[in-house]
Amino acid sequence: MILPQWPAPNNVKALATERETSFLTHSNSSRFGVSLPPFDRFNLGDHVGDNPAHVRANRQQLLQHSGALTESQGCGEIRWLQQVHGIDCLDAALINDGAQADACFTQQHKLACAIMTADCLPVLFCDLQGTQVAAAHAGWKGLANGVLEQTLNRFSNKGIAANQVIAWLGPAITQSAFEVGPEVERAFLNFKNGDKWADEKCFVAGKGDRLQADLYRLAKLQLGHLGVSGVYGGDDEFCTFSAHHNTQINDSAENDQYRFFSYRRQAATGRQASLIWLA
Repeated sequence: MILPQWPAPNNVKALATERETSFLTHSNSSRFGVSLPPFDRFNLGDHVGDNPAHVRANRQQLLQHSGALTESQGCGEIRWLQQVHGIDCLDAALINDGAQADACFTQQHKLACAIMTADCLPVLFCDLQGTQVAAAHAGWKGLANGVLEQTLNRFSNKGIAANQVIAWLGPAITQSAFEVGPEVERAFLNFKNGDKWADEKCFVAGKGDRLQADLYRLAKLQLGHLGVSGVYGGDDEFCTFSAHHNTQINDSAENDQYRFFSYRRQAATGRQASLIWLA
């Protein structure tokens, strides 16, 4: 389990799950998850072919133990989206689970905004006063089309300026593992107002006409352009494709060495989640 290291207000709580997730109590350590291979173990995605009962059980475990993971200030409900690589950002308090969108926001206490990923970039937002939180699913299509801008608009619509918002970048595929075609670079050539969305370090030459794309840098540059100066996370140690556990949890299965689910590494796989809420 990952707890973001960022200067969020005390009432803002956030976490990101891993493929193998555990939590500590005063007396023991417990492991989450009942999903079987290839979705083992703590899969939270209900759209990947896993047993629906296993997904429900995993989600319920996360909800029940969110307080143990965040200093007894857990969420009361988690809002799950049907993500479609778009840019819509919906009010989590006004929708049901399964609404089609790639971002959501809320000012309601104890309602968690959740984003599922298996290589794409999860971005969590809050304002410095702790009045609103949001979560966005930022794969390259969402980044290129403006999902982060749409999410920030949900703050400005409430009178919260971008320079009063901070963001945390969660586990995602890193540049060395993310091979794309030239059409992806072209998608980032310009913002709508003509400014560049990327610099020369965002795409480096790979094999043939392939390029290695840096989702973290693309997001950081875009957030900076939009006025967000406080951007945290985006660490290579959280590469969904290549990060390993510090210790082998179960050496009987080859997949157990990996810390995160990765669609690029294994097409049939689960989804981890990044959550944020107001305590």
